[in-house]
Amino acid sequence: MPAGTLYRGREGMWSWVAHRVTGVLIFFFLFVHVLDTSLVRVSPEAYDDVVATYKNPIVNVMEYGLVAAILFHALNGLRVIAVDFWSKGPKYQKQMLWSVVGIWVVLMAGAFYPILQHTLRELFGKG
Repeated sequence: MPAGTLYRGREGMWSWVAHRVTGVLIFFFLFVHVLDTSLVRVSPEAYDDVVATYKNPIVNVMEYGLVAAILFHALNGLRVIAVDFWSKGPKYQKQMLWSVVGIWVVLMAGAFYPILQHTLRELFGKG
């Protein structure tokens, strides 16, 4: 790494990047959600058509990704609050990040089948 480089690719930088990326993804989901929900007032049939297009495996995987983004953003946000407002927060920020990642992995593993069961059954048959 050249001397004077601001970003060294350590945990703090990657959590900062992931927090911003998940925030932007959540914003775009909310934007699309407001747009498609507003169709109900314009044309209930158009709304039904749009919602029907969401019932496919690709969108279901995107829903799992949305849950992943929201969960990471929320957990990391709590970590950021702890770093900012707890006097020992900066000292333990790396350990708190790895705790966030561990909790996130466990919760996402637990959410895998409940969220993706429709897609798994469609792709691999009823089991």
